[in-house]
Amino acid sequence: MKVAWGITGCGDKLEETYNIMKGFKELYGTSLRIEVFLSKAALKVAKYYRLVDQLESSFDSYMVEIDSNNPFLAGRLQTGEFDSLIIAPASSNTVAKITVGISDTLLTNSVIQAIKGFTPVYIMPTDFQEGITETKLPNGNTLRLKVRKEDAENVRKLEKMEGITIFKHPRDLNVIIHPN
Repeated sequence: MKVAWGITGCGDKLEETYNIMKGFKELYGTSLRIEVFLSKAALKVAKYYRLVDQLESSFDSYMVEIDSNNPFLAGRLQTGEFDSLIIAPASSNTVAKITVGISDTLLTNSVIQAIKGFTPVYIMPTDFQEGITETKLPNGNTLRLKVRKEDAENVRKLEKMEGITIFKHPRDLNVIIHPN
């Protein structure tokens, strides 16, 4: 199984997602190939969470966005080179762009092109439900945030889009990743 894992500029559940994805690599070894693609904003967040070196060393490939088609991910998704595209975590900005068809970043472009090429897309939005949420900062402190109604509504729109499956928590990756 070959997975393209896209990370956006959101820290919520980033460490948990990393740990689960790394666990899959350790469990499945060479039968699972994971290539990591970071948006420009994700690189900043990964540095803040001190995960850059781990992301680079734990997976089969590690690339950072230069523009909406570089590194060349969209075409690889269209031609079926990957079994799936996973965007986790997905910021409210990325979710909003996908819902209206804006493909001006590496990951938004890749989602749209993956769907065109019949490659399954799995997205873990961080602003899943309106209200107050809490996230863990790199220093261990808890940060309380308000999820806006508009951001939660964009997740509902995303759920209805053909070719996209939404999941809420990194542990839900267990039903997505299963090498033969």
